[in-house]
Amino acid sequence: MKIFLIRHGESVANVTENKTDRIPDHNVLLTERGRAQSAEAGAWLTQYSAGLNIDPLNSVICRSPYIRARDTADIFNTHLGIADVRESLVLIEQSFGVFDSLPRAEWSKVDPVGYEYYCRQKSSLGKLYAKLPMGESPFDVAVRVYQLIQDIRTSPSYAHKDAVYIFTHGTCLRAFLMRWCDYSPEWYQNEDNPLNCAIRMIGDARDYGYIFPGFER
Repeated sequence: MKIFLIRHGESVANVTENKTDRIPDHNVLLTERGRAQSAEAGAWLTQYSAGLNIDPLNSVICRSPYIRARDTADIFNTHLGIADVRESLVLIEQSFGVFDSLPRAEWSKVDPVGYEYYCRQKSSLGKLYAKLPMGESPFDVAVRVYQLIQDIRTSPSYAHKDAVYIFTHGTCLRAFLMRWCDYSPEWYQNEDNPLNCAIRMIGDARDYGYIFPGFER
């Protein structure tokens, strides 16, 4: 089985267009550029998958229910042609708590005490364990995403599939990879957030890295 971890295309939050509207994170939309990115990356991944003899009729799409991830998956799937499309709540983005939909530059103004505590955690414990006020840490994301990992490894509905295409978000993508490959907290500390529409492939126990580099913001 091959697993493809795919970050959503460019969203309005990625280009700070959400600064005024402050749309809640689950409703953040793709930009027009993000939709074009998804179409280009989806066409590329379809050709790449064909080269690996992956049968779309024996493959699964599993996506975050957040709109930008849903739309990215749908655009990819106009090329991939996969009928089995599933949604998993564990694939949602890290919860930003009181900082949801706020530009990072404003975090210290909105909750100075919470922000100072978050920064101290990040400095002393590392970014894996730093929890956002009333939100999650990447560690929390890694705990919840393990439910899907166990399903893929043990559920009959995933058994003998050629491929699973997972459409998710930056923190969740790295958390999934860390848990699947048993990477250390130090690995997460040094791992950068992937670009929009970046694609990372896992084959059995091997991490092939990013096979499609994604797009600069």
